[in-house]
Parts: sequence; C-alpha cells; structure tokens
Amino acid sequence: MAIKFQYNKTSLGNLGKQLKMRQKALPTLKNKESALRLSVLAAKKEAERLRDELEKGMAGYDSLAALWNEFEPGLISIRDVELETVKIAGIRIPQLKEITYDIRPFNTFAKPAWYADGVHILEELTRLGIESELMEYRRKTLDFQRKKTTQKVNLYEKVQIPGYQEAIRKIKRYMEDEENLSKASSKIVKSRHAAEEEEGL
Repeated sequence: MAIKFQYNKTSLGNLGKQLKMRQKALPTLKNKESALRLSVLAAKKEAERLRDELEKGMAGYDSLAALWNEFEPGLISIRDVELETVKIAGIRIPQLKEITYDIRPFNTFAKPAWYADGVHILEELTRLGIESELMEYRRKTLDFQRKKTTQKVNLYEKVQIPGYQEAIRKIKRYMEDEENLSKASSKIVKSRHAAEEEEGL
C-alpha cells in the first residue's frame, strides 16, 4: 500500500500522527485478537459438548420409540425464545435467557403416566438443541471477528506502520538535503560577494 505524502512539514506532522495512532492501537488489537481466539476455542468446545449431550439424549430415548407414537404431536410447542446480548471481547453475541413453552392441557388420568415426563424430556431436548445452535452461531461470529482483527493487525504491523515510517524517513531526508543545499548555496553566495569585494578594492 503506497502512502501518499508531500515533502513538507505539514505532511510530516500528519504522517507522524497517523503512525502514533496505529502504534498505539496495535497492542489493543493484538489483545483483542488473542481474546477472540480463546473465545472461539471455548465456544467450539461448548458447542460440541451441547451437540454430544443432545445426541446422547436423543439416543437414550430411541428405545422408547413405540411410546412416542402414542404422544400427541401438538401437546407441547415453543411460544418464545428470549435472548439477551452479552459482550465478548467487544463483540455483541446473543445468549439464551429463557424458552417459553405452550403446553396444551391433557387429562392425566386418561393419558399414560409418562406423558408428564415426556413433556419434560422434550423441553430438555429442545433447550439443548437451541443452546447448541446459539453456541455454533457464537463460534462463527467470533471466528469471523477474529479473522477481521487478524487482518487489521497484519495491515498495521506489516504494511501501514512500516509504510509511514519509510515515508517519514524520506521526508526528513529530503528536508535535511534541502537545508544542506540552502546552507551550501548561501556559503557560495557569501564567498562570491567576499571575492567581488576583494577584487573591487
């Protein structure tokens, strides 16, 4: 990335400000990247744990498949899933707060005794399913933000900071050369005037 600049003090001052800003932001960005990396790993492990728990829960009830045929499909439904927002390394992430179920009333005397347990089982399995989906979403969101932060760190560290430093060096060198030329030309002019005065005497 070529940094545009002019060979003057104003440009030098502006480049200096840009360089300081990036040098100051770089450690913060690196810390954010590190925090995001750890959060992505934690979210991945938690998503896998929830998925395994859900699969074990589902497998555990496979033996009761014949009983589930008696269960009324519309007996329980999800009315609302309430989420709250939490911040992880400055990134807003949804987190499960509460699941509200609609449970149709049923006659406990007319229906099998395990119906109440069946409702609790379905509540638990749906909670695990929703939590695992949210955790996977969290992992993807944090990973995307980590990649963006890594790109910014690399941009600052490998491109912009060295670019600004090089531009500042060029401007300073140019200004020093200009000053040296100016001093040299004024010496030449003085020595000519002195030579002319001597000749005139």
